[in-house]
Amino acid sequence: MTQPGDTEVDTDSAPATTVDTSAVPAGRPVVFIHGLWLHATSWDPWMDLFRQAGYAPTAPGWPGDSDTVEETRRDPSKVAGQGIDDVVDHYAQVIEGLGAKPIVIGHSFGGLMVQRLLGQDLAAAGIAIDPAPIKGVLALPLSALKVASVALRKPANRREAVSLTAEEFRYGFGNALPAQESADLYDKWAIPSPAKPLFEAATANFSPRSPAKVNTTNKTRGPLLLIAGGHDHTVPAAIVRSTRKLYHKSPAVTDLREFNDRGHSLTIDHGWREIADEALSWLAQRVT
Repeated sequence: MTQPGDTEVDTDSAPATTVDTSAVPAGRPVVFIHGLWLHATSWDPWMDLFRQAGYAPTAPGWPGDSDTVEETRRDPSKVAGQGIDDVVDHYAQVIEGLGAKPIVIGHSFGGLMVQRLLGQDLAAAGIAIDPAPIKGVLALPLSALKVASVALRKPANRREAVSLTAEEFRYGFGNALPAQESADLYDKWAIPSPAKPLFEAATANFSPRSPAKVNTTNKTRGPLLLIAGGHDHTVPAAIVRSTRKLYHKSPAVTDLREFNDRGHSLTIDHGWREIADEALSWLAQRVT
């Protein structure tokens, strides 16, 4: 892997990709799914890059998300109480309107949604970046528990929307970044998010019908790429490796890539192009 951070990258622009995408079917749909505490517009640079590569990308927000960061911050009650099933059903409806199975790409809890959708044969392929733990993952590093405790420390939060402070964002997302970059990303993209998915993930291994359960044994699903950040506090690489092991009973393609020096901000920080180009390269190899 190349080392990110050597050159400052403008996250508001997306230079043409150097990945060969000549075999991409014209207009193949791609659905981007954000995770907790980031607005859907944080995918805008990825959308531009994938559009230039010949895909037809879209990045709908979670149910209740407003169109902008500012609007979502003004009225957190709209997203409060949304759980994993609510979000998966929302994206299933989006996919139904596309007319073709899309590639689904998600970050954090969006990565869990990707696995649910792929396991249900609603997508052609999936890329789960720093994915939240699915049912069966037993690895629970202390840093992940610290981030989740923002919501879990109050049972009443299950019905509420929870925001991160700039300091909490720095620990959970921006710990591998210069302090100023973390602060800038917080100001630009951070939004309140429902706490319910965190409660559902925390109790997944004690609940037979947990919404965090994924059909990891599906033999006919499309290929899946799991991406881990070695410095991620929110979803440490140990969680992603444990997730990969849960797919061992399926002959379907499940690949793992690790970026050892990256944190949870890897989709939005100055090194986002490294991750995006890896995604495009993998798609060119695995999805025809």
